[in-house]
Amino acid sequence: MLEVTEASVRRVLGEIGYSPFGSSYIEMEAIESINIGESGVDLYLKVGLQMQSKSNLLAMTLSSELEKAGIPGVTVHINCEVFASPLISRQGHLKDVKNIVMVASGKGGVGKSTTSVNLALALQAEGAKVGILDADIYGPSLRTMLGIDNHIKPELVDQKYVSPVRKYGLKSMSVAFMSEDKTPMIWRGPMAVRALQQLLENTLWGDLDYLIIDMPPGTGDIHISLAQKVNVSGAIVVTTPQEMAVIDARKGLEMFNKVSIPVLGIVENMATHRCSNCGFEETVFGSGGAQHLADSYQVQLLGTLPLDKRIRADVDAGSPTVVESPGSTLAQSYIALAHQVGIEIWKTNRRGTAAPEIQIVDSL
Repeated sequence: MLEVTEASVRRVLGEIGYSPFGSSYIEMEAIESINIGESGVDLYLKVGLQMQSKSNLLAMTLSSELEKAGIPGVTVHINCEVFASPLISRQGHLKDVKNIVMVASGKGGVGKSTTSVNLALALQAEGAKVGILDADIYGPSLRTMLGIDNHIKPELVDQKYVSPVRKYGLKSMSVAFMSEDKTPMIWRGPMAVRALQQLLENTLWGDLDYLIIDMPPGTGDIHISLAQKVNVSGAIVVTTPQEMAVIDARKGLEMFNKVSIPVLGIVENMATHRCSNCGFEETVFGSGGAQHLADSYQVQLLGTLPLDKRIRADVDAGSPTVVESPGSTLAQSYIALAHQVGIEIWKTNRRGTAAPEIQIVDSL
């Protein structure tokens, strides 16, 4: 048995094989304090994400691993706190928003908005304070996906600002809240950009751990303007496994690289389909494309999500899967995604990178 000292506990924590964070507890600077007493060891960890569904399991598993390594009697205490991004210039009504995360896709139809909504709800289910902005000015879908009645409008404050609409605990904002359901947004690019900027900056978001921005598909004016106006914590690119979607997702990754926005990783949506009659699982749209893309750009494959009609039916009914069936396997896939996103944001924030100066150069 090892002599139990703070140094020996730290050494074992640096060598221990089990860590859900992809790096050791020492590398993640997760050790807050180690108290050694007659009755045992109290190990206090501070992790940079909310993980209510996993904290107890993590504490028990880590205690068991330490005992196997020769340090028995360890009680693990886990303090979860989402750290604020050093990339964000906190001004105006964004000053209390710790992290801004863009969810984008190279093309439409890959399930980006469905992923955004369920990701936001999964982050919240794990204990985070979350808001979501529907930045798809031309095709807003947040009202439908969250089941917000057409008569509900944002409350005007001081004739200049608006309060976000709350549903399922989420703070939400969309241009759809300002117009009738059947009214098309016939706007030129600069008008759409100004509208998005007003939605972002004039909303009273309050204290948030994460503000999820559901971006429009493609790589257009709104993406570039947002990169110029707001320093975001990072971006997530959603794709399906099929080659054409992966090609377009690559363009999205290149765009984020050009505007110096960190890419947190890639989400592969509609990866597999399980037959509801026989249980056979198949890769309808192919396989391996997202992993290859992630490897090419040295970013994480944050998660793979299934192709399942229940996910579509839930958002069509205004009750996304994470709230409609919280204990289901489908919901747990979004919870797992939320964990990985939280971990990557924690890692990005730990690096303490200063906000980059963004320069957009027109070329012929």
